[in-house]
Amino acid sequence: MSTTSIATLRRALLGGLCLAACAAALPARAQTAPTVTIGVQSMFGPWKTAIADKEFEKATGWKINWRKFDSGGDVVTAMASGDVQIGVAGSSPVAAAVSRGVPIQVFWILDNINDAEALVVRNGSGIQKPQDLVGKKLAVPFVSTTHFHTLFALEHYGIAGKVSVINLQPSDIPAAWARGDIDAAFVWDPALGKIKQTGKVLLTSGDLTKLGKATFDALVVNKEFAAKNKAAMQAFTQVLQNSTASYVNNPNAWTAQSDMVRKVAQQSGAQPAEVPAVLALYQFPLAAEQAGNAWLGGGKASGAAKALEATAAFLREQKKVPAVLPDYSIAVDPSFVQAVK
Repeated sequence: MSTTSIATLRRALLGGLCLAACAAALPARAQTAPTVTIGVQSMFGPWKTAIADKEFEKATGWKINWRKFDSGGDVVTAMASGDVQIGVAGSSPVAAAVSRGVPIQVFWILDNINDAEALVVRNGSGIQKPQDLVGKKLAVPFVSTTHFHTLFALEHYGIAGKVSVINLQPSDIPAAWARGDIDAAFVWDPALGKIKQTGKVLLTSGDLTKLGKATFDALVVNKEFAAKNKAAMQAFTQVLQNSTASYVNNPNAWTAQSDMVRKVAQQSGAQPAEVPAVLALYQFPLAAEQAGNAWLGGGKASGAAKALEATAAFLREQKKVPAVLPDYSIAVDPSFVQAVK
């Protein structure tokens, strides 16, 4: 072999070794770019600005399939089948799913619902107080926080079994309302805002929370997925913190004309003018608050675990779940909020 050929071969070998070494030095996520499916709903929240800006993809390196669902019940069903790894669900569907053995954990509290969910009655329906719902048709998405609060309200006011409770998804409620098929509905925005135009609020989730049945919306994750993707999950949680803090620290900047509100509206299928007033109905806890006993910290004594247990106990009384677990802290993971910077 000639000197030139040997030199050429040496360069080729060295170049190949260099490429191999460089490839090995690249982060694993850059080489694999796993596809992760995340179930979302239509409710408003500051974190949706980060979805619009693809901040979650940038932070995690994931290719994210943002899959839209009508309710938390649908989300946890998809998670139980393995189709969805992370999802948005209220405390009621989470409690129901965990009670049935679905391996999911709450890792971020999206909001304390307060008055953002409401039972609205049609103008002219003659319904002035809860007892007037007797014999009426009330629409609610089954296995949702509003379904839980509906069942509790009917029991509390002594009218359980006397109201026709119909299962309708939020996207179907405005049309049923317009046709006159229903007399009342317990739902969240943007559907809530539409039916309020020709109805009045009879009760809110905040009213029922004061009676001892608190509800919240959360992000939940498949346990095995979280264990295998700790670094990316931490990065994901940091984006949640940053986007939520943007609103909490300066809510007045979130006007209908702002870029942030426009993005939330676009992600939720609403008009920007609807968003600011609805955001004001929620309370959005940041990581430091969530890490404490009021929400995710404290094991069995955590606020989230106790709320899930109380919800499951009520659902068991209503024969909606087979049993109540001895400890719902198995469905709460505070580690990611505790590590937020």
